[in-house]
Amino acid sequence: QVQLVESGGGLVQTGGSLRLSCAASRSIFSFNGMGWYRQGAGKERELVARIISGDSTSYADSAKGRFTISRDNAKNTVYLEMNSLKPEDTAVYYCYVISRSTVYWGQGTQVTVSS
Repeated sequence: QVQLVESGGGLVQTGGSLRLSCAASRSIFSFNGMGWYRQGAGKERELVARIISGDSTSYADSAKGRFTISRDNAKNTVYLEMNSLKPEDTAVYYCYVISRSTVYWGQGTQVTVSS
């Protein structure tokens, strides 16, 4: 079992920045993958960014150039640095990790970008 606790969401103006954190209850070193999804009101959940096999990363087109995903193995934490935020980034952001083919989810953190 893995528990994930997200933090860092909030209200920010257009063009602002936020850093989301996802703290895992145990070492993330051996996880097969990890990343962030988001779900806006009335929208489907979409993948924003992920770390796969080692430190390889991938991003949704909407996140490229603005968001950066990273990990700190010593702190068992995954981060999502978000810059140049837009109102369309408003959503609940969920982190996930994959351990032995099981996906674990955090509870979500709200990000609201005002225009």
